[in-house]
Amino acid sequence: MNVLAVLLVSLVAFWLGYRFWARRVEEAFEADGSHVMPSVTLRDDVDYVPTRKFVLFGHHFASIAGGGPIIGPTVALVFGWIPVWLWIVLGTVFIGVVHDFSALLASVRERGRSMAEVAERCFGRAGFLSFVGFTILMLLMITSVFLNLTTTALSSMYPASFFGEMSAGVRTVTVNGVENAVIGGIASSSVIFITLCAPLLGWLLYRRNLNAYVAGLLATTVCAASVWLGLLWPLQLDPFRWMVILSVYTIFAAGVPVWLVLQPRDFTNSFMLYGGVAAILGATVVLGLRGATVQAPAFNLAEALPHLGYVWPVLFITVACGACSGFHSLVAGGTSSKQLAQERPDAKVVAAGGMVLEAVFAVGVVLAVGTALPFAEYTRIVFPTDPGAKANPILAFALGIGGMFHAAYGLPKVYGTVFGILMVEGFVVTTLDTAVRLNRYLFEELWRLLFPKPPRVLTSYVFNSFLCVGLMFVLAYFNAFKQLWTLFGSANQLLAALTLLTVSVWLLRKGKRSLFALVPGLFMLGTTLASLVLLLVTDYVPKGHRMLAVGDVLLLVLALHVVHLVWRHRNDRGVDVVAGEAPTPA
Repeated sequence: MNVLAVLLVSLVAFWLGYRFWARRVEEAFEADGSHVMPSVTLRDDVDYVPTRKFVLFGHHFASIAGGGPIIGPTVALVFGWIPVWLWIVLGTVFIGVVHDFSALLASVRERGRSMAEVAERCFGRAGFLSFVGFTILMLLMITSVFLNLTTTALSSMYPASFFGEMSAGVRTVTVNGVENAVIGGIASSSVIFITLCAPLLGWLLYRRNLNAYVAGLLATTVCAASVWLGLLWPLQLDPFRWMVILSVYTIFAAGVPVWLVLQPRDFTNSFMLYGGVAAILGATVVLGLRGATVQAPAFNLAEALPHLGYVWPVLFITVACGACSGFHSLVAGGTSSKQLAQERPDAKVVAAGGMVLEAVFAVGVVLAVGTALPFAEYTRIVFPTDPGAKANPILAFALGIGGMFHAAYGLPKVYGTVFGILMVEGFVVTTLDTAVRLNRYLFEELWRLLFPKPPRVLTSYVFNSFLCVGLMFVLAYFNAFKQLWTLFGSANQLLAALTLLTVSVWLLRKGKRSLFALVPGLFMLGTTLASLVLLLVTDYVPKGHRMLAVGDVLLLVLALHVVHLVWRHRNDRGVDVVAGEAPTPA
C-alpha cells in the first residue's frame, strides 16, 4: 500500500476523533471555561504553576510521548504493519482521546489531585490504597524499562558498512576488526547539554517572563547546538555506567521545582520531536508521490508467535503510547492538571491534542521502519538470537529514519540515524524524570494515609526519590528488555482500563452519562487481564522468572480489587447531588 495513502487515511481519522469525539468528553464534564484552575487557587511555584498553553503542551507531549510511540510500534511491527496501524488509529480515536482528556478534566475538578485520589473520592480508602499500590508497581515497570533501553541506546554502535560512505563529523571505532559508527555517543552529549541549559531557560520563562515564542526560538537554538556538540565530542560509556549515572541524576531531578529542569527541558526537547515528526511526514509525502509502498509484511502473525505471542492480547499491550496508555493519566493528574492555566480551550489542546499528535508520530514510526529498514535486519536488531546480544528497538527505529531520510531527502544515512537516536533519547530521559517524580508523589500520599503523623524521613523527597530509583535500578539490572516490556505493557494498559472505570464512576456520582468511558474501559480490562494471566502461565512460572511472576500476581490482585470496588459502586448515580454535596470546585 502506498505510504502517502496510509498517512492520509490516518490523519482524517485523527481529525474526526479530535473534532467530534473529544467534544463528547467536554459535554460530559461541562467544560465551559468557567472553572478556576488549581494552578491558580493552589499556586506554590513548585508543583502548582499556571503555565502558558504553548509551554504546557510541550511539557505534556514530551512527557507522554517519551520513547513509547517509537518503541511499541517498532517492536509490534513483527505482527505485520496492518494490525499495528489499525490499533493505533482505532485505539486513539475511540479510547486514547477519551482516556487522556477525561483523566485531565477529572483531576482538575479534584484540585489537581492524582487519579489515585480521584479513586479515593469514588471508592474510599480501600480504593485509594489499591490504586496507589497498582500505580506504584506500574511506574516501577516503566522506569525500569526505559532505564534499560536508554543505557543500551546511549552506547549504540553499528557497522559503518551499513551506511555506505561515512560522513564527516561522525566518529568511528574498530571493534573485533569491524569499523563501527558511534551513534549513541552523539545523543549522550546532546542530552547532557540540553539538561544543563534547562535551568537558564526556566529562569528566563518564569523569572523574567520571556515571550513564549522567543523562548521557542531559543530552545530550537539549544537543540541545534546540542547536536553540533554531540558530533564534536560524542560521549561513549558502557551501559552499566549509564545506568548508574542516570539513576543518581533522577534521584535529585525528581525533587527540584518543575519550572527549573523538567518543564524547560521538556519544552526544549519538544522542538526536536516536532521537527522529527514534520520531517517524517514530509518524507512520507515525498516517497508516496514517488510510489513508495510499505515493505514490511502486511500480516506476519504466525512468524511473530515465537517472538511475542498471540496477536490478542499481546499486540494491544505492546503498542501503548500512540493508541492508549495508562501512563498518560498519571501525567495528566500528576503534573499537567497542576499547571493548566485555563480550562477552555487549553485542556482539549493539551490532552486530546497531545494524544492525537502522539498517534501521528506512531504512524510515522510504522511507515519509517516498515518502509526503509529491511525486515530481516529489523528482526535481527529487535529480536536478536546471538548470545549476549541485547534487543535494541531504538536503534532499529533510528536506522529506519536514516534510510527514510536518505531516500526522500538524499541525507546521508548516518546523519538520519543519528537524528533518529536524538529524537528518542531526550524523551526517554524525560519519561524517567516524570515517572520518578510521579512515583515520589504517590509514596508521599501513601505514607500520609498509612501514618497519622508520618516519620520525618518518609516526608523527605530525597528518601522517596531514592526508594523509587533504587527499586528501578534493581529491576532494570536483573531483567532483560523483552520481559520487562511485556509486563510493563500489561500494567500500563490495565491502568488505562482502571482509570476509565474510575472516571465512569466519578461521572455517575455527578449524575452524568459515562458510557463513552465505560465501554473502552471494559475492553481494555479484558485485554490486559488476559495478558497478565497468559504471561504468568506461559512465561514467568515455566521459565522461573520469580521477580516478574510476583509482580504479575500483585498487579492482578490489586486490579481485581479495584474492579470489585467499581462493581460495588455501579449504582452510585447522582450520589453527590442526592447527598447535597456539590462537585468539588476546581
